[in-house]
Amino acid sequence: MQTTSPSRPKLVSDTSEKGLEALIVGSVVDEAGYRQTEPSDFDRDHAVDPTVLLEFLKATQPKTVEALGIGEDGPKRLQFLHRLQGEISKRGIVDVLRREIKHGPADSVDLFYGTPTPGNKRSEDLFRTNIFSITRQLRYSKDEGQLALDMAVLINGLPFATFELKNRL
Repeated sequence: MQTTSPSRPKLVSDTSEKGLEALIVGSVVDEAGYRQTEPSDFDRDHAVDPTVLLEFLKATQPKTVEALGIGEDGPKRLQFLHRLQGEISKRGIVDVLRREIKHGPADSVDLFYGTPTPGNKRSEDLFRTNIFSITRQLRYSKDEGQLALDMAVLINGLPFATFELKNRL
């Protein structure tokens, strides 16, 4: 007859897809400092989390946000999101993150600050302003079927990597 010690609780593994999602998200949030975001914040038309994107832009480039008039919801923000989506479609997400985009009166809109060189305090500070996030069950389709990805990793509100988890168990 097996008994469990009161000091050692019986470990139960959740081998479901939902359990695996929770394990991965918990690790990324707790150990890597990512933010867990809500799938309802994702703008399917532009494939971006505008809440996080604007938080990043306001914190890092407030004068640009003001000059472009994208701080508040409206036609100027919509134009900016269209431009961003167009640049991603044309150049790809990696190039858009590495290099700025040009829009309206702004010579450049930086969307990511890369890994700093050792000892460069300014680039270290800028790198820390990046917002890394993860979203579970990200619905990306606009139709009634509402197809969803199990998880997506976003950098400053822009989806960078997606995951579809499977479990043979």
